[in-house]
Amino acid sequence: MKIDVSHIAKLANLPLSKTEKTKFEKQLGETFEYVEGLNEVETKNVEPKSQVTGLENITRDDTAKPSLSQDDALSNTKSKHNGFFKVKAIFEE
Repeated sequence: MKIDVSHIAKLANLPLSKTEKTKFEKQLGETFEYVEGLNEVETKNVEPKSQVTGLENITRDDTAKPSLSQDDALSNTKSKHNGFFKVKAIFEE
């Protein structure tokens, strides 16, 4: 199967070198061959699944619990100011 990597790269707005195009053409070809091989697997009596673990609603309830006090949270910092962590500026003016 011939894959037009240049077209795919253009659609994805990816500038690729000639070496990369050759590499990805080979890799995509191998991927498509693998997927085509999956079509040969007998799935007649297999029900479609959206997931296979059987788990549903595995998240916990969001309940309020006590947290650290401000003093406890700041107890191990070397640098604090007016009850807050003091850090170096990350924005330039």
